[in-house]
Amino acid sequence: MTKRPIIGITPLFDYKRDSLWMLPGYMDGVEEAGGLPLMLPLTADAGEIRRLADLCDGILFTGGQDVDPAIYGGEITPEYQAMEPELSAERDAMEPLLLDAAIRLDKPVLGICRGIQLINARLGGTLWHDLPSEHPSDVEHHMKPPYDAFGHMVTVEHGTPMDAMLNALPQSDMDAKSMHRNVDGGWTIAVNSYHHQAVKRIAPSLRRMAIAEDGITEAVYRPGSRFLWAVQWHPEFLHEVDARSRAIFSALVNAAA
Repeated sequence: MTKRPIIGITPLFDYKRDSLWMLPGYMDGVEEAGGLPLMLPLTADAGEIRRLADLCDGILFTGGQDVDPAIYGGEITPEYQAMEPELSAERDAMEPLLLDAAIRLDKPVLGICRGIQLINARLGGTLWHDLPSEHPSDVEHHMKPPYDAFGHMVTVEHGTPMDAMLNALPQSDMDAKSMHRNVDGGWTIAVNSYHHQAVKRIAPSLRRMAIAEDGITEAVYRPGSRFLWAVQWHPEFLHEVDARSRAIFSALVNAAA
């Protein structure tokens, strides 16, 4: 029997309960794609982080708290502080080092929501602190439950790896109500959305794969890596009802196999 690639998943942290936890969708999405999901410990020890990166065949950076502006050379402005943002010093200490190790080892990486923000910030990009106040638009980036439903459309740019992924989907998965081909050959697809921060300036080593109608970057990849993708939406909630979300998990697991 073929060994299933181990996909290390960064833990979520609940400060009220003082506990690590995990949304089932992250685990289920990896497992259904043929991977073996493993929730990682939360550690800032550089040696342990290197061992974890060695152990795993791929890494999934999850959603969660805001990324500390210090990671991308920003500052916590009085306006942002007044919002009482929830940060995670523990995650901000671990995840940049884990990303560095994964890139150095060329391990496949997928970032989701906070994951795309953390990856972009660590690699030299910047973030919008708060979209409603800094980049207001009619696009609903912070939808209400249920999250296994579509919130808005994004355009997947022609010639990108995600475009190739969509081109490879079976015809039976081409739901005309939630995706259509554009004039330039790319795709517009429906996604869910639950965030108030987002990529502002894309890191130099990253390239955009998808964009929302209001210009917000929705997906990126790193051409210099074997596989490094990140999306702003939440395939961990959509994977049971959306073939495109399942395909994103499959892309990670197949790259790690």
